[in-house]
Amino acid sequence: MKTLLAILTLALFAFTASAADIAGTWKAATPGPDGNTFETTFVFKVDGAKVTGSTSNQFMQDTPISEGKIDGDNLTFVVVASFNGNEIKLNYKAKVTGTDMTLNVELVGRDRTFAMKAKKAS
Repeated sequence: MKTLLAILTLALFAFTASAADIAGTWKAATPGPDGNTFETTFVFKVDGAKVTGSTSNQFMQDTPISEGKIDGDNLTFVVVASFNGNEIKLNYKAKVTGTDMTLNVELVGRDRTFAMKAKKAS
């Protein structure tokens, strides 16, 4: 019984140790169609594999992150924002490499995707 408990404890530690360290603030810059840079800030909070937090940019302030999950270096989350009275759902899929993150964003129901790169700020 003690051996089984020790193995399970080590397996749990190995699982949590392998997840990317995303907790904190990340800054992303995306070139816009007019040549201006679109900046987004993400603040991630992590509890095991569950990810919460918020995001903000020049169009939306402190919008909650939901359905967040971290699995190794793969991160997924959803942001539901209101823009000009319309609700917009954004599905994010990201790959984390150290202090760099590559995000692919899907605008649900609009057949539009775009990519952005983020850097960990703190």
